[in-house]
Amino acid sequence: MTPSNDPASAPPNVPVAPVEEAYQETEAQIMVASQWKLIWWKFRKHKLAMFSGLVVLAIYFIAAFAEFFEIFPPDQYAAKYTYAPPQTVHIIDTSSGAPKLGLYVNGYKSVIDSFSLRRTFAVDPEQKIPFRFFAKGFEYKVLGIIPWDRHILGPVNPEAPLYILGADALGRDLLSRMIAGGRVSMSIGLLGVSISLVLGILLGGVSGYYGGAIDNVIQRIIEFLRSLPTIPLWMSLAAALPVNWPPLYVYFGITLILSFIGWTGLARVVRGRFLALREEDFVLAARLDGAPQMYLILRHMAPSFSSHIIASITLAIPGMILSETALSFLGLGLRPPVVSWGVLLQDAQNIRAVSTAPWLLIPGLAVVVAVLSLNFLGDGLRDAADPYGR
Repeated sequence: MTPSNDPASAPPNVPVAPVEEAYQETEAQIMVASQWKLIWWKFRKHKLAMFSGLVVLAIYFIAAFAEFFEIFPPDQYAAKYTYAPPQTVHIIDTSSGAPKLGLYVNGYKSVIDSFSLRRTFAVDPEQKIPFRFFAKGFEYKVLGIIPWDRHILGPVNPEAPLYILGADALGRDLLSRMIAGGRVSMSIGLLGVSISLVLGILLGGVSGYYGGAIDNVIQRIIEFLRSLPTIPLWMSLAAALPVNWPPLYVYFGITLILSFIGWTGLARVVRGRFLALREEDFVLAARLDGAPQMYLILRHMAPSFSSHIIASITLAIPGMILSETALSFLGLGLRPPVVSWGVLLQDAQNIRAVSTAPWLLIPGLAVVVAVLSLNFLGDGLRDAADPYGR
């Protein structure tokens, strides 16, 4: 029987749809992708976390190069500009009739009340203080190494007042002090969480891996620390620091206090993961291969849930920042001349000062933005690192 030449009898050659082909290619990429690449793909879908990550990176970038973003030195004061209000930034000058492009602020007219002997300020539209980008100002060292004198903003006349966010009780620029305070507050969060990370992984890993009496001792210590009221404990330990300590010692003392108390939550998470991992086949294989126990913990078991640890770290940094801010606000943490957001908010304790200069609360807004950004970033990382999420 000769084969039929009818085209209808030939097997159909159905092309794969482009959508299905793209789907199959995506599935193939997912099957061979590494864990970190899968986490990055899932994290990119979280738009709020992506935006918060950019905000956090911007905050840490400004903190790292704080001197470049400061207009004046944080400790430079001017007695005649105490509680000077914020100045409005003008981009276009229309005073001469024709619009002209140029950055400037209006100066102040100060009047001393003869009854209360209090200086009040008003905007002087006749006085213009021009400023520009990359202006020359006070000298500093970039990252403590490279000498430089350029700043992102600065008045054309270095002696002219430029208080975009106002001034404090000593006439110091609040914007410059808030930028300098961000370096201290944000670095305390990083340093404190780093110490808590080491303690949490080490003690939690030992507790979950060995079990028995060691596990009981570590868990009872964790339960004791977690049963203590946090704020009174912070206050008592911070108040125990010697008053005559230099600012650098106080800084590290507060960081250690926050770290030694904040490791307990991470240690419990690590313990639970180690209890589940110590019976896995790859752990048994490494043990039979003669791997030392600490090498097994740090090289094989801890990296298996490193994505979860990163998410926990990101969510722990806001707690450290808020703790430092609260202690410094109560006068038990960092003290002047150290500048942090909590130290700046000490000026807001006086109701009369706040009613006279409400811009003293602006550092609190910086705390809110930093903490919310870190929380949203941590939520995105936690969801992306969840192996059971979609």
